[in-house]
Amino acid sequence: MAFITQNLAPIMFGGLIFFLLLGFPVAFSLGACGLFFGFVGIELGVLPESLMQALPLRIYGIMQNDTLLAIPFFTLMGLILERSGMAEDLLDTIGQLFGPLRGGLAIAVVLVGALLAATTGVVAASVISMGLISLPIMLRYGYDRRLATGVIAASGTLAQIIPPSLVLIVLADQLGRSVGDMYKGAFIPGFILTGFYILYVIAVAVFKPKNAPALPIEARTIREDDGRSGLPSLVALTVICTAAAIGLGEYYDHVVAWWRGSTEPVRVATDETIVVSMAFGVILAFVAAVVNKVTRLGLLSRIAERVTFVLIPPLLLIFLVLGTIFLGIATPTEGGAMGALGAIIMAAARGRLTFSLLKQGLNTTTKLSCFVVFILVGSTVFSLSFQGVDGPRWVEHLLTSLPGGQVGFLIVVNILIFFLAFFLDFFELSFIVVPLLAPVADKLGIDLIWFGVLLGVNMQTSFMHPPFGFALFYLRSVAPIREYVDKLTKKTIAPVTTMQIYWGAVPFVIIQVVMVGLIIAFPGIVSRDKEEKIDLDKVKIDMPVLQDFGGGNNDPFATPGAPGAPAAPGASAPAGAASEPEVPVPEVPSADDEQKKLDELFGTGKK
Repeated sequence: MAFITQNLAPIMFGGLIFFLLLGFPVAFSLGACGLFFGFVGIELGVLPESLMQALPLRIYGIMQNDTLLAIPFFTLMGLILERSGMAEDLLDTIGQLFGPLRGGLAIAVVLVGALLAATTGVVAASVISMGLISLPIMLRYGYDRRLATGVIAASGTLAQIIPPSLVLIVLADQLGRSVGDMYKGAFIPGFILTGFYILYVIAVAVFKPKNAPALPIEARTIREDDGRSGLPSLVALTVICTAAAIGLGEYYDHVVAWWRGSTEPVRVATDETIVVSMAFGVILAFVAAVVNKVTRLGLLSRIAERVTFVLIPPLLLIFLVLGTIFLGIATPTEGGAMGALGAIIMAAARGRLTFSLLKQGLNTTTKLSCFVVFILVGSTVFSLSFQGVDGPRWVEHLLTSLPGGQVGFLIVVNILIFFLAFFLDFFELSFIVVPLLAPVADKLGIDLIWFGVLLGVNMQTSFMHPPFGFALFYLRSVAPIREYVDKLTKKTIAPVTTMQIYWGAVPFVIIQVVMVGLIIAFPGIVSRDKEEKIDLDKVKIDMPVLQDFGGGNNDPFATPGAPGAPAAPGASAPAGAASEPEVPVPEVPSADDEQKKLDELFGTGKK
């Protein structure tokens, strides 16, 4: 019995693993494990009976958490956009744009995946949309099945790390940090990872051109009347708008200073400069396309107009959501609400907003939100009992004793997350593992925003791990399992096997692991605001000491001349008044003595 009492924390953690391996739902496993070991601890005298009285307050605290409101908003936004046909238009247009290049369709899938990630934040919606739309086209024109399936699954998981990601919202809540700061930190790593995916596709196209052929001429449908591609006008528009955006970025601090009426440049955050510059370039391109279409100048080709009008709406929605968050105009919850409204407006503008679509989106959003809240309630029950048996201290001793300090801790934690991701998805990892790791990371001096982004990149692999990756399951559900005859080419297309999907995911998992290593080696990749830490032991409180002016009841706040008030400075005594005996002025204690008295009174002194 003494052994159980002294080791209740590791036994409790092992019991949770046992429940999960039995296949019980995660939310109920957490709650049951927390309640069971809580009552065991009370019976053994380890926990006070009053501990469970804090449980209702904790659950009400979950319901009052405004941060979690962003989850249903961003989920609804993503589902409305996915069902309104935005992904189909993006894939068709960008596929036509990059189709003439080897690997162009795969590059289009990566870019569309990044755009969908920045507008939806939902992995399932991205993977299923691109699997239904782009996979048949890639198979039709002879793409290697492993490359095609790997690109689609990996591009869909970009929704894990590119804001507005649901996992970043959950991580920010569990780490006790701002969702906006977490979004800022993940902004650059998300696009670096996108670039790595594109580089991998280019490498395959160069060294194995048969695996990533170019789109044949007959499949390139957006062309000029004389058969030309029309790319020069698109390149010219891109160069002009990019140059304008870069120019604004270079002098954005001067623009802000002029706007505020200041004579000197104002220091502006890097992420704000990037967002505003990108928005300026995008709006400039849209205005140019609208003017060209209305006035019929003919300066832009069909492909240039098509790319502009298809890409601008989602890019403006990205600015509406992320731009307002980065600029401090809106909170993430308010940004999510504006994004959901913007998605509904975009669907209505396309003529695809129906009651059935809205009903499906709300139904799925409600299910996912309930799923998240149930897991959070279960994890709250578990963490209450786990903290009561000194579980966090056990985890802290376990991880702080690792060799290598911060680096050793980060290596072990990332290996742990990597292997746990074989069996748990990112919600379960966020609610079970992250609360145990956060206090240790904070004690080791690791910035929690940087730590959260690092874990977010690592958790991407939970969607890509063979054989339990959810992105692979989503793709398996829409990939052909039998031979079929292509409607356009009339050729027989072989099915996609499960092993081809698994092997296709392996290179992208390696890329994600490399990205984790780069963030550890170069922490500056994660953009974050430096917080000035205050040493409370060095804080001094200087309090003014009132001197005794003599004469009994002296009131320093009374009006001069009133009874009991001290004489005004420089005033002389009235004639004939008896001189009062000189009263000795007490010694004024120094500021150090006053600080010492305050430390002794409140117990804040150094021990």
